[in-house]
Amino acid sequence: MSNPLYIQLPGLDLQNPIMPASGCFGFGNEYGKFYDLNQLGAIMIKATTPEARFGNETPRIAETPSGMLNAIGLQNPGLKVVQSEILPDLHARYPDLNIIANVAGSCEEDYVTVCREIGDAPNVKAIELNISCPNVKHGGIAFGTDPNVAASLTEAVKRVAKVPIYVKLSPNVTDIIPIAKAIEAAGADGFTMINTLLGMQIDLKTRQPLLANQTGGLSGAAIKPVAIRLIHQVFHATNIPIIGMGGVQTVDDVLEMMMAGASAVAVGTANFTDPYVCPKLIEALPKRMAELGINNLSELIQQVREGK
Repeated sequence: MSNPLYIQLPGLDLQNPIMPASGCFGFGNEYGKFYDLNQLGAIMIKATTPEARFGNETPRIAETPSGMLNAIGLQNPGLKVVQSEILPDLHARYPDLNIIANVAGSCEEDYVTVCREIGDAPNVKAIELNISCPNVKHGGIAFGTDPNVAASLTEAVKRVAKVPIYVKLSPNVTDIIPIAKAIEAAGADGFTMINTLLGMQIDLKTRQPLLANQTGGLSGAAIKPVAIRLIHQVFHATNIPIIGMGGVQTVDDVLEMMMAGASAVAVGTANFTDPYVCPKLIEALPKRMAELGINNLSELIQQVREGK
């Protein structure tokens, strides 16, 4: 009997569509103490930049009524450590686990450097291009807010990358469609979406922002309706696959995101409140699919495509 949860995407053969989102799972070490990571469809590891980064000053996390704000600032050990220690260790312990490497930088050259090298690891099957970073050569404007800049970056990394490129779209734009179309035309293999929504909280006693960075990215249940709307819009305007994320907590959230146009789903903030959420979703999917008359997920994806 074929696997009803199997999904095939550029570079990725997924035994199921569930994966932890980058930034919410580290490099898997902590969660590997709770369950076997081989159960996951893939993991999106923490962002990698050419050099190690400490990140922003603390406090850099604040809880909200239906999610959290964060301004971590891309803390990571840098490309050399990820290449020489982290990826080999993951491969030794989980030889069949798909790794999607999140890549970030401050200028185009940073992205090109990491994308050229990180795909050499045998377990890195795809790259997630984080284009929400400020572009220092363009006055700090995020790469993902300008269609031309986003397309130029996509073309540059496609020339050097050895694995498919999924570009992570930011919701912090006036119109996401021109950006998505420009990235697709530049040769991207897929999208991941959405990144966090820019937000702020104020401490009433100090009258100052709670985060040292003042603003941070809002994630969690509050942003799911925004994610569903943007995935639906991009799905109907483009023709490359989408890995959806943004407030996913339940198996119904997973299927709703796929009905909006996603072909796989990443889980973010929910990992912090329940470290077992991903294996629970994988276990619950077949029963809920049967209740809704869904034979397999590939068939569901095809039906959604045909309904465009």
